[in-house]
Amino acid sequence: MTPTPGSAGPTDAKTPPPPELPGTVRRFTPGQRWVHRATAWLMGACVVTAAILYVPQFAEAVGRRELVVRVHEICGALLPLPVLLGVASRAFRADLGRLNRFHPYDRTWLRTALRREREPRPAGKFNAGQKVYAGWIAGAALVMLGTGLLMWFTHLAPIEVRIGSTFVHDWLSLAVGVVVAGHVWMAIGDPEARRGMRTGSVERSWARREHPLWERELAEEPDPAGSGPGRT
Repeated sequence: MTPTPGSAGPTDAKTPPPPELPGTVRRFTPGQRWVHRATAWLMGACVVTAAILYVPQFAEAVGRRELVVRVHEICGALLPLPVLLGVASRAFRADLGRLNRFHPYDRTWLRTALRREREPRPAGKFNAGQKVYAGWIAGAALVMLGTGLLMWFTHLAPIEVRIGSTFVHDWLSLAVGVVVAGHVWMAIGDPEARRGMRTGSVERSWARREHPLWERELAEEPDPAGSGPGRT
């Protein structure tokens, strides 16, 4: 039987993505945005529950310490899951590759940013600051996961190792909280970047200003009909 329009089936042709609005470009796919959103919720839960556990005023106001501990442990253990699932997406893997490469123009971007110079900062899809943040937070999350498991499953290591793990976990969690707060602060100051993560699209003028090398790549891409550079 021939499937009706809109029905799903293993032989159905893949539906192309909707065209972008005039003057906008596609920045993130739904899968990429889901990975970011799920990771953000899990990381946020870890930071909030850690604050409740370690700040006496918060602990007294919330109570139910055992429940808070369980939420913290479960969210921490699940933290790598969105990224692991996201690897199934070709677009997400491509972004991981972009984040993992540090080009000469990234050093220029960092030098310009650190000196607070007003000259243009060259950047691809992700600027050098975003690459540094992504690498640091990924490494910190792995260390937090390892030390947290040693604290959770006390039979895995002798007490000396667990004491060291607790020390590293506690101080690194403070650093993670500060860095994540800085990341959120930067996002608050850039509504168009938030729009890109919320809807998947950004204004081409913003892309040309903030990520000129990436915008140039998009302009040089042939459109699906093969009629020349990509459409805006």
